[in-house]
Amino acid sequence: MRILGKSRGLILAMCLAFLAPSFLLAQDSSKQDLKNAGHETKEATKDTGRATKHAAKKTGHAVKKGTNKAAEKTEEGARKIKNKTDPN
Repeated sequence: MRILGKSRGLILAMCLAFLAPSFLLAQDSSKQDLKNAGHETKEATKDTGRATKHAAKKTGHAVKKGTNKAAEKTEEGARKIKNKTDPN
């Protein structure tokens, strides 16, 4: 009976010795996974910010161009009306 009790303790100690390193590695791995996810999120946010900046610039240029074109057409229309109504 005593031999069986000692062997159980030995088996239990061996199981714990094999499981402990893998458990510790799993913790490090998940911690590193979270860090990697954080870095990826940071980079994705930077990319989104750059894309937003680029889109805002393009929109600003398009609005400016459209405004200038509308002003030119308005001026052209005003000249046509002035020429039609001019008594000369």
